[in-house]
Amino acid sequence: MRTTKDRIRHALSFEIIGLLIFAPLASLVFGFKLELMGVIAIAGSIVATVWNYFYNILFDKAMLRLRGSVHKTVALRVGHTVLFEGGLLVLFLPLIAWYLQISLWEAFVMDIAMATFYLVYAFVFNWAYDKVFPIPQHAQGTQ
Repeated sequence: MRTTKDRIRHALSFEIIGLLIFAPLASLVFGFKLELMGVIAIAGSIVATVWNYFYNILFDKAMLRLRGSVHKTVALRVGHTVLFEGGLLVLFLPLIAWYLQISLWEAFVMDIAMATFYLVYAFVFNWAYDKVFPIPQHAQGTQ
């Protein structure tokens, strides 16, 4: 399994890179000021960073228990990403509607678009992260 230091590096780099891409893109796509989308993105980033840390620990422990390894196939990476983003979708819907003063339906559409962006981004980022910072062979089956 990954060390605490590695998990923190992973979570912080994921969120910082995601913010730098998402906020300007969302401002253009949704037509809100960059400042508003920046606040949404930062608030979401804070919640997502905390969720990311605990979610990945739980996911890795489940993989070790069920499979004896934390190695992820493409199918497991897709499932990992979908479950993670599904949790965030539920958390962000009321926040977006309240802060942007839009209907729940509009917030839902925006949240789906955000989740779609982060689904693709998370898949690519995590795959690249595992290539750049591989888990040492001796740590793949330990807790």
